[in-house]
Amino acid sequence: MTSVTRPLRILFHSPQIPNNTGATMRLAAVTGAELHLARPLGFDMDDTKLRRAGVDYRDQAATFVHDSLSDAYRALLPARVFAFTARAEALYTEMAYQHGDVLLFGPEPTGLAPDVLADPCITAAVRIPMRPGMRSLNLANAAAIAVYEAWRQLGHPGAGS
Repeated sequence: MTSVTRPLRILFHSPQIPNNTGATMRLAAVTGAELHLARPLGFDMDDTKLRRAGVDYRDQAATFVHDSLSDAYRALLPARVFAFTARAEALYTEMAYQHGDVLLFGPEPTGLAPDVLADPCITAAVRIPMRPGMRSLNLANAAAIAVYEAWRQLGHPGAGS
C-alpha cells in the first residue's frame, strides 16, 4: 500500500490512446495528483505521442504503472474509488471528495466494463452530464473535469496563491 501524499489519485484502467495519457500526466503535474495506469496499455510508455502530449510536465507528474487493475487496487486501497461511467445515475458533483480519493476511468472507447463497475472496491459510480445522444467525453477531458471538481472541493491543496 502506498502512503497518500498527494490529494487525489487518477486511475486509468487499460488506456489505449497515448495522447490522452500524456495530457493527463500534465494534469497530474499541475494539480499535484498522482496518475496510476493499470495494464494492459495500448501504447509504450516511451511513445512519441505520450511524450509530446505530456510536454515538459511528464517528469513532474507522479506516474505509476501497475500490471493489472488488481495490482493498482492493492497499491491504492483502502482509499475510496469513484468509477466514472456514462451509465451511472449519480453526478460527479454530488460526491464529497476526500484527500486520497481515487478517480477511476476506463479505456477508450469502451469505458469501464460491467464487471469492473460491480467490483466491491468501487465506492460509487458517477457520471459527468452530457447532452442526450452523446456517447462519451474524451478521456483526458473527463479526467480534467473530475480532478478539478475534486481538487476544488479540497481547497486546491498545493496550489500557489
